[in-house]
Amino acid sequence: MSASLGSLVGVDVGGTFTDLFFYDEDKRRFSTAKVPSQRGDEAVGFLQGLKSLGPVASLTSIVHGTTVGTNALLERKGARIGLITTKGFRDVLEMRRRDRRQTWGLWGDFIPVVDRDLRLEVDERTLADGTIRTEVDIDAVKRAAAALRANGAQALAVVFINAYANPANELKALAAVAEVWPNENVACSAQILPEIREFERTSTTALNAYLQPVVGDYLAKLDLALRSEDFGGRFHIVQSNGGVMSTAMARRLPVRTALSGPAAGVIAAAEIARVAGFANVITGDLGGTSFDVSLVVEGKTSLAAQTTIDFGLVVRTPMIEITTIGAGGGSIAHVDVGGLLQVGPESAGSRPGPVCYAQGNTRPTLTDANVVLGRINAANPIGGQLSRLDVEAAKAAIDKHVAQPLGLDTMSAAEAIVRIADSKMAGAIRLVSIERGHDPAKFALVPFGGGGALHVGALIKDLGLKGALIPRYPGVTSALGCVIADIRHDQVRTVNLPLHGLDAASLDRRMIEDADAARAVVEKAGLTVERIDIVFELDMHYVGQTHTVAVPLPVVVSGGTTDISEDIIRRAFEAAYQTSFSRLLPGIPAKIVNLRVAAIGRRPRFDLKALAPAEGASMEKARRGTRPVWFDGAWHDAAIYARLDLPVGAEIHGPAVLEQPDATTVVDPELVARVDAFGNVIVERPQR
Repeated sequence: MSASLGSLVGVDVGGTFTDLFFYDEDKRRFSTAKVPSQRGDEAVGFLQGLKSLGPVASLTSIVHGTTVGTNALLERKGARIGLITTKGFRDVLEMRRRDRRQTWGLWGDFIPVVDRDLRLEVDERTLADGTIRTEVDIDAVKRAAAALRANGAQALAVVFINAYANPANELKALAAVAEVWPNENVACSAQILPEIREFERTSTTALNAYLQPVVGDYLAKLDLALRSEDFGGRFHIVQSNGGVMSTAMARRLPVRTALSGPAAGVIAAAEIARVAGFANVITGDLGGTSFDVSLVVEGKTSLAAQTTIDFGLVVRTPMIEITTIGAGGGSIAHVDVGGLLQVGPESAGSRPGPVCYAQGNTRPTLTDANVVLGRINAANPIGGQLSRLDVEAAKAAIDKHVAQPLGLDTMSAAEAIVRIADSKMAGAIRLVSIERGHDPAKFALVPFGGGGALHVGALIKDLGLKGALIPRYPGVTSALGCVIADIRHDQVRTVNLPLHGLDAASLDRRMIEDADAARAVVEKAGLTVERIDIVFELDMHYVGQTHTVAVPLPVVVSGGTTDISEDIIRRAFEAAYQTSFSRLLPGIPAKIVNLRVAAIGRRPRFDLKALAPAEGASMEKARRGTRPVWFDGAWHDAAIYARLDLPVGAEIHGPAVLEQPDATTVVDPELVARVDAFGNVIVERPQR
């Protein structure tokens, strides 16, 4: 397998901006771009950004991190879908896990993504041991599919009880549906999630169908646009697990694209931190609409087997653990009915955007507050689309909507907006660190996105963080993640095996079978990889328990076998259980519930030294004078620098502002920033 990358571009479409990172390995040349996103037709910004980098036809590969699936779920704008299920189980989606929207109240509602009249039942029954008690009624399946089609369903999911144990009835039903269904938007749970637990399996399969027409149409638009530019290279999509998959796989499994863009950012941040010598970091992606936080411990990203996108919308597929709050640059500040200042979750997005963009919005945002405080240069806004920001309009909006209702002057109101946003971000970071047993003092923050580096000072001080590592190009870090992400395919199957007396040879055969299938998917993806690693994991628990622990297996495929054994599994289980619960339960037998296999195609390492400052960089070249910037209730003369002209080893004491085309970095008073060998800016408390 060749190690050449050719000319590769990563594209991250966010709610406000579309970010691009281009890299030509042969010429060792890179460039970045940032263009406004167009909500509702994201393909416009996608193609506009590609054209700004040069001829689209010259590109070898495009890797795309998309929020189309995530937005469709959050905004409930997926397709009208139908569900065919076992008689008696049409309401599994609605019953969920008997949870409720408000934990301590009996109010709040939930509307499933499949209307009840579009959830139809047929005769069939598979027992939990895989025995077919009742063969599926094929004629009933065809009648149900025809009825759903007549009722306007655009996609269809088939989910039968216990199909994880034996998919025969589901597969027969799927074949019958294909005879009468007008498109390819049909799938059964055995293809999406052949795993125990009826609600999670039903929810994931239904949400996959819900997204198929939306994501499929979006990718078709992109394919058409790329063909119009004579693009003949490879086009891939970032998955929520941080890996890359083909567009064909994305059309078949669109549910795996949820949180695609933020996942790419975490991958890039983890790699930047690793190279810079930071093993433990907290990533914080502050874009126009949200703040996304994730934990990287000992260089490893945190993967979750299950994620809840919104109340009742459960997706059981491997995802990088990301906590999202509505606190972005476009988040609107307002005083609620109780007289309290709130920032978000409503966002002005890219259109109309913050008040200072002068595109019709009249309500103040976090960006407006930062502009008024002098932290963002109104004469040189990021993105390059506006020549100047309207500071006076931002002041007037803050005064009207925040200062007057709270009895504050304009500057105090602007600072209050920033502090509320800082507090929300700090809360999200505590959620992924302190509440999971990690001390923030042992972690550095890696802020990125257009606004992340504006807030590092407050977060370092509020949380007691070790410091902050700001990437060379924070505004396009997620796009960089698209460039460096590995190819990955995950598979899972329920096995339900007791550990004691395990038939290791039988389990080994299943592991090899799944490994071969996952490897084949990676090999068909069409991207250059140096090797394909196979990773095995088991979901296990003690008999009688409900929840499982993830148990990584220290085995590899060699000579067509893994040499798995009962003893290897027992030691791995006890280590994982001890780590999770600090104790074991001796005398209680253990059980293997699920077998998980991941095939990871390792892409050639991107040399981050390519981003290092040029030889001509110097403090003199970078210096841009001073500007009044508001900190802690007063104006300060802050030194202004062109960040990309700063040399390796540069040391800057706050207050200071580092400006670049894709982001702005603010160094608060009493903090110091230095530039490392890769061009990263490290912000810390001064050594005493």
